[in-house]
Amino acid sequence: MKNILIVDDDKEVCNLIKLILEKENINSEICFSGEEAIKKSNKNEYIMIILDVMMPGIDGFKTLEIIREKNNVPILMLTAKDDTSSKVKGLRLGADDYITKPFDTEEFLARVDSLIRRYYLSNNSDNNEDSRKNLYFEGLTILPDEYSVKLGTKVIELLPKEFDLLYLCAINQGRILTKKQIYESVWKEVYTFDDNNIMSVISRLRKKIEKDPSKPIYIQTVKGIGYRFNKEV
Repeated sequence: MKNILIVDDDKEVCNLIKLILEKENINSEICFSGEEAIKKSNKNEYIMIILDVMMPGIDGFKTLEIIREKNNVPILMLTAKDDTSSKVKGLRLGADDYITKPFDTEEFLARVDSLIRRYYLSNNSDNNEDSRKNLYFEGLTILPDEYSVKLGTKVIELLPKEFDLLYLCAINQGRILTKKQIYESVWKEVYTFDDNNIMSVISRLRKKIEKDPSKPIYIQTVKGIGYRFNKEV
């Protein structure tokens, strides 16, 4: 059975989280630094990583950034900072969710359960990629088999959520998709009116595929409603 990796320089916090998970029959491993987490994530496959932000040496944000270069494992950020900027920064770097310490055990387990389900849903959907077709637009080719796009001849690697959101919009070219439709299609969860995840993925995606992210050609914002893939491309 695959494990959850817990990363925090505070040994008491690590042991507490491990105990909480054990009571739910969830296996876990512990490490106490970003450097060790990077090595473990390169060597082993985990169903998710619980990653603290404030650590000596390589902090959680940098650890997240390095892990995301090679690994799409779901990542839950732990932060003692109850401020929006830290949360948004983590999401923009590729975190899937965050929770502020000290946390409520039931809320923590709910978020863990959500990310574990997301891991298995993503893996199951990977087995059905043959049903998705390549899409061709002006200057942009979307390649489901590779979870990537081409801008001209340049290949752009995308994270799973980035690709899924782009593909959803593109396959519905010209149609306005609400945030609720996007969230429930891409995250496979009930929409709870938290737009940070969607906005962070859109922001990262535009930086990768748009010539000018502030004036997007492909994924356009429809104020107060959601997003639409440009019907003119």
